[in-house]
Amino acid sequence: MPRETHVAKTTRLHQIIAGLHRAYPDVRCELDHANSLELLIATILSAQCTDKQVNIVTADLFQKYKTAADFADAPAEEFANAIRRIGLYRNKAKNIQATCRILIDQHSGQVPRTMEALVALPGVGRKTANVVLGNAFGINVGVVVDTHVGRLSVRLRLTCETQPEKVELALMKLVPRERWADFSHWLIWHGRRRCAARKPDCAHCEIHSLCPRVGVER
Repeated sequence: MPRETHVAKTTRLHQIIAGLHRAYPDVRCELDHANSLELLIATILSAQCTDKQVNIVTADLFQKYKTAADFADAPAEEFANAIRRIGLYRNKAKNIQATCRILIDQHSGQVPRTMEALVALPGVGRKTANVVLGNAFGINVGVVVDTHVGRLSVRLRLTCETQPEKVELALMKLVPRERWADFSHWLIWHGRRRCAARKPDCAHCEIHSLCPRVGVER
């Protein structure tokens, strides 16, 4: 295919956003949470684990532990056992309890609202920080790039980059800032519901005409 100009790509992107908005008007974070602390903990738990599995575990977890102090003060083995259905649960348990101690010591028990403070917490990287900032506080500092976002960004030829940090930078240049959080959710929902990695449902795809189908067998 001929090289797409930046103007043409931006125009196509806005059409993709419109199409995904129509397809998923009620898009949201699929990690169940009632506040920023619950979202932070759920997102830490979600690394290399499905949202569905995390939601099963946190349904009971968030009934038992409600504040940063509750998590920090729980006996280590007891807390680890509470999340043992999650992959890498022992390491995640240590990170969550260490994070909650820092929240108490440095942030009055509250989840901070800056990228710098969040990524300083154990078990929290840029992706987790973006999830919390965008969904708990409505602060768009960056774009969440998970497996689906990275994969669909290439398939839609929005970028040829594959490293998450480079994909994020590319999307930040294309997507309007006020749409950063929603755009991630749209790609995640579309990746889960329509555009699978191996067998995408192109016949019923809501943005089929806008997709170059990079990597899809013809």
